[in-house]
Amino acid sequence: MKVLGSGPFRAGDRVQLTDSKGKMYSFFLQPGNQWHSHKGWINHDEIIGSEEGVVLLSSSGTSYQAFRPLLNDYVLSMPRGATIVYPKDAAVIVGFCDLFPGARVLEAGAGSGALSISILRAIGDAGLLTSYEERSDFLEIARSNVKNYFGELPKNWQLRSGRVESASFSGDYDRVVLDMLAPWDVLKTSADALKPGGVICCYVATTTQLSRTAEAVRESDLYSEPESFETMLRTWHHEGLSVRPQHAMNAHTGFLLFARRLAPGVKAIRRRRRPSKGAYSESES
Repeated sequence: MKVLGSGPFRAGDRVQLTDSKGKMYSFFLQPGNQWHSHKGWINHDEIIGSEEGVVLLSSSGTSYQAFRPLLNDYVLSMPRGATIVYPKDAAVIVGFCDLFPGARVLEAGAGSGALSISILRAIGDAGLLTSYEERSDFLEIARSNVKNYFGELPKNWQLRSGRVESASFSGDYDRVVLDMLAPWDVLKTSADALKPGGVICCYVATTTQLSRTAEAVRESDLYSEPESFETMLRTWHHEGLSVRPQHAMNAHTGFLLFARRLAPGVKAIRRRRRPSKGAYSESES
């Protein structure tokens, strides 16, 4: 898997220019080319050979700071088919799934490829990511975005067209990540794919999906007690003594549910707690 460049900018690198208002422009460097905007132009040759963080002036005198784009910059600006897994959620998935170099990961719902990129970076060349995507248009967008990010298609990425439940597995995956409408439908398939102790992560958008997924995980007797939460990101304004939260907040994007694969034939120890009033219907109580 190609590693993004470091050191001075080279021909073929992606560069990100940021102006004084924080607006960003991203493009690939090619000798002899020019980048144009309504505020003038900059020769690519002025950027090639310079270090990251250099300040460049356009033909009109506008200043731009030059860096290679970070992963979150790329993800938020890349073409989309399906809604992306936002960087704040992808970072939590990588951490709470305990993804490690060499891990074997099964992903259902490649979407636009945002989460696939994060997983591939975490597992490294020694790992394996197998991604299933049912929709052909989403699959091609995911393929293009991943290839565009790494500069090539990673050799340890298997992108497969179709439904994950139509495949058969033999328990050789360390992690399963489900980004799909009905993860409860593939819990048995996921358990077949996972090694005992492996982690399953389900990413869902609504409380109804979260409730149904959690109950299905418990009823399956294949996993440990599920844990779920959402992540919220609030940025802050700081200028001198004026320090306050920004008015706009990157709040709810999705719910994350995690559980561990049990050893075959073992039932989970369920937590004993008194259900809140109204948690179940009268027929279930």
